[in-house]
Amino acid sequence: MARGKFRIYLGAAPGVGKTYAMLSEAHRRMERGTDCVVAFVEHHDRPRTEVMLHGLEQTPRRELEYRDAVFTEMDVDAVLARRPAVALVDEMAHSNVPGSRNAKRWQDIEELLEAGIHVISTVNIQHLESLGDIVESITGVRQKETVPDEVVRRADQIELVDMSPHALRRRMAHGNIYKPIKVDAALSNYFRPGNLTALRELALLWVADQVDEYLQEYRSEHQVSKIWGSRERIVVALTGGSEGRTLIRRAARLAEKGAGGEVLAVHIARSDGLVSGSPEELAVQRTLVEDLGGTFHHVLGENVSSALLEFARGVNATQVVLGTSRRKTWQYVFGPGVGSTVARDSGPDLDVHIVTHEEAAKGRGLPVARAARLGRSRIIWGWLTGVAGPALLTLLLLKGETGLGLANDVLLFLTLTVAAALLGGLRPALASAVVGSLLLNWFFTPPVGHLTIADPRNILALVIFVLVAVSVASVVDLAARRTHQAARLRAESEILSFLAGSVLRGETTLDALLERVRETFAMDAVVLLERESETTPWTCSGSVGDPGPLARPEDADVDMPVGDHMALALSGRVLPAEDRRVLAAFAAQAAVVLDRQRLQSQAEHARKLAEGNRIRTALLAAVSHDLRTPLAGIKASVTSLRSDDVEWSDEDQAELLAGIEEGADRLDHLVGNLLDMSRLQTGTVTPLIREVDLDEVVPMALVGVPEDSVVLDIPEELPMIAVDPGLLERSVANIVENAVKYSPEGETVRVSASTLGGRVEVRVADRGPGVPDDAKDRIFEPFQRYGDAPRGAGVGLGLAVARGFAEAIGATLTAEDTPGGGMTMVLTVPTAAGHLPAAPGLPDAVTS
Repeated sequence: MARGKFRIYLGAAPGVGKTYAMLSEAHRRMERGTDCVVAFVEHHDRPRTEVMLHGLEQTPRRELEYRDAVFTEMDVDAVLARRPAVALVDEMAHSNVPGSRNAKRWQDIEELLEAGIHVISTVNIQHLESLGDIVESITGVRQKETVPDEVVRRADQIELVDMSPHALRRRMAHGNIYKPIKVDAALSNYFRPGNLTALRELALLWVADQVDEYLQEYRSEHQVSKIWGSRERIVVALTGGSEGRTLIRRAARLAEKGAGGEVLAVHIARSDGLVSGSPEELAVQRTLVEDLGGTFHHVLGENVSSALLEFARGVNATQVVLGTSRRKTWQYVFGPGVGSTVARDSGPDLDVHIVTHEEAAKGRGLPVARAARLGRSRIIWGWLTGVAGPALLTLLLLKGETGLGLANDVLLFLTLTVAAALLGGLRPALASAVVGSLLLNWFFTPPVGHLTIADPRNILALVIFVLVAVSVASVVDLAARRTHQAARLRAESEILSFLAGSVLRGETTLDALLERVRETFAMDAVVLLERESETTPWTCSGSVGDPGPLARPEDADVDMPVGDHMALALSGRVLPAEDRRVLAAFAAQAAVVLDRQRLQSQAEHARKLAEGNRIRTALLAAVSHDLRTPLAGIKASVTSLRSDDVEWSDEDQAELLAGIEEGADRLDHLVGNLLDMSRLQTGTVTPLIREVDLDEVVPMALVGVPEDSVVLDIPEELPMIAVDPGLLERSVANIVENAVKYSPEGETVRVSASTLGGRVEVRVADRGPGVPDDAKDRIFEPFQRYGDAPRGAGVGLGLAVARGFAEAIGATLTAEDTPGGGMTMVLTVPTAAGHLPAAPGLPDAVTS
């Protein structure tokens, strides 16, 4: 079954007329005989929208009960059973009521489309998932109901319902969108002119991008190579020279003249990698073009002119900006420059701008010869073979009784030249060719003893000898250079692969990365410098090695800028230009790592502030209620005792005094816990560790609980433990008090102990309601009270203080389920050094 067609009306804000436009389209289709059904449309009591529903068939909605209220949602089964040609579904970003067929309405729409039903829907720009942060920064409101961008992009048609901000505000003021009671608040908040203008621009740009994608797909499907100037796209060609900055700025000015202009900077590199621009300059130019709102592209191509034109036509560019050739006049004998070739082959649909600059006609200079990287010993043997070899061969040939002939002599000298090329590369081979040709001319070419040549055939033989020697030497040198480059590229790829892996895993710290840079490039020191502006001094964000006087990038042997206010400085040696490409990657990663560390630090600081705010809020709640409750009881009892209007009996006075004492005890307990938690939060708890028997500490912790509520089972043969007795007592006391508080009436709490390896376990088991597994960690957080504990039961600090004190003395506190129901707190404490567990015996049960 073919998938249904999907049409979306997109708006910049509520009230622009999306639903009205959708219903109008439904009426037009019904007039043409199309079966249209309203699957779900909410008119929001807007009279004009409600009128548009007249005459349209509406499928019954499904009623769902949620939180003692009844809601209506689209009945997907009813729509599928009805099977209309077109279904109208409003507000596709809507979240369905829990218990619905799907969580989101756009998922309901997907089912209808898969069933072959055409769907028309509506959505506002603020509900697109990718724009959530932008919309929140504009309006200050975070949209909870969103729809994935890909779902909207897959629509067969997207129609923008546009309205100016002032017209929308007038519609709002007339009561056509919201009820009059809500109009003033809406106009002064979400529907401010600035908000609406920004949302409108956002919607226009998003739709323009989608139209551009559709255009590119159409051109690709229909193989349209001709440029369609739907918008100004300016391609600026960069060579890696300093003139590139001038070209980028000129292209940006051209783009500003037309609405929606776009700048695409491209650097064409030869695929063999032997000719390349300055990596440092290209990095600066890339930053410049991105700062101006453009994009940077790196393209490989054998022919620069053809690759540039192919790229320009591929992106549907309308203009190309190139710099005036840097060739000198005599260099044009080798052919036209890139600019002339591009202008000639561009065609009528692509404008070419040739921009003058300061480097024009200055020439590029002769290429600097690079060593063949053949090794010092091979180069020495190459020179010996190229210079001394011909001389020795001449002596051997002159001592021969019969001559071999000029042709054989040339072949012998050519062999030496080839050997010199294989050993030492280009220069020894050229030297061998020159020396060999001179010796052949002087000793073996008539007239002998003169540099003149009588026979023209001998001239041809010597010329061929020199050409072959030079050709072979060039091939050997080229092969050596490419071998070296292949090895370098392999090493670079390994380094970049390691760098990319560390980025993805998030493993590399700044110091580790800088140390990696120092080792990779064999430097003495590496420093990451940054500053806030052009006028502020540089500060060190990280360094390895001995940075010495590296206070500025200018003081370093090598510096790599990272943006406008950061630089990576290296000292030790000057790096060749070919190493700067990898160094640029390291510098960029160093900036990323530094930003990540700062973000992590800020996130941790924000987490601590949020935790502190939560604790302060909970503390205020505790002070406002849990501390005031016993104070109120104490105040009432004291007031009653001091009253002269009533004569209290001795029993009444004793009862009131007992109430005062009970309230004071509760206050003392609450304040003690608050002070303990404050000490734990500020890190001022200093345990005094000493050896002690467990049965000396635990009974003292049971003083605050009712008698006959705890069964104590502490074997006498337990080893001594190394703890702070006071902190352990407070921890056990809080655990036992919590267990007694949650135990059912008539049930006792069992406190037992046993050895496990080199530790002692204290288990406090109750028969209370227990705690689910997902809440076992949360109960140890401050101000947490699980379940339906009464407000007077405490502020929720007991277990948090118990765990804090346990961790302070090197113990652990965890929660487990009690077999048969309830919860068991397991306190594991370390045994004292040198005390091994004794043989187990029969425990004595002690009831307190």
